Amino acid sequence: MKNSGLVHLYCGDGKGKTTAAVGLAVRHSGRGGKVVFAQFLKDGTSGECRVLAKLGVTVLAANPVGKFSFRMTEEEKAETAAALVRTFDAATGFAVRERATLLVLDEICAAVNCGFLPEKTLTEFLESRPDSLEVVLTGRDPSENLQVHADYITEMKKRRHPFDEGVAAREGIEF
Repeated sequence: MKNSGLVHLYCGDGKGKTTAAVGLAVRHSGRGGKVVFAQFLKDGTSGECRVLAKLGVTVLAANPVGKFSFRMTEEEKAETAAALVRTFDAATGFAVRERATLLVLDEICAAVNCGFLPEKTLTEFLESRPDSLEVVLTGRDPSENLQVHADYITEMKKRRHPFDEGVAAREGIEF
């Protein structure tokens, strides 16, 4: 196994997938690495995006209609798919062009699972990326094919969450 340019997969139904990816982005940036952090189905206004930008991390995000996929009309789904493909292309293109050493694709599993980004587009990128580019994928329910592409797989398992008791997501904690 090579020692650089590995693929991390943070998955599962528990809290902490994005948080783990942010932590790795901070660590990598702190060691002088060039980081691109792309969020899918999120608007880029969360606390983590703000602090990453202050650290010099390139942050991209796309959630044009601001809804969960199951609440979108067919027209909104088409608009979202186009925006997510553009964001994926921008993030991967920039990472390769600018010789980034870490690319985070946050909630990429949701983008694929909802049909907004073809899985083949993602796997072809993973197979052809520069050898030195470390990639982090996050989200729930990654396919077996995505798992095959991962060198690290970390599953976050929910045991208890306040949301189950009706507590809404809290600023600074969940976003």
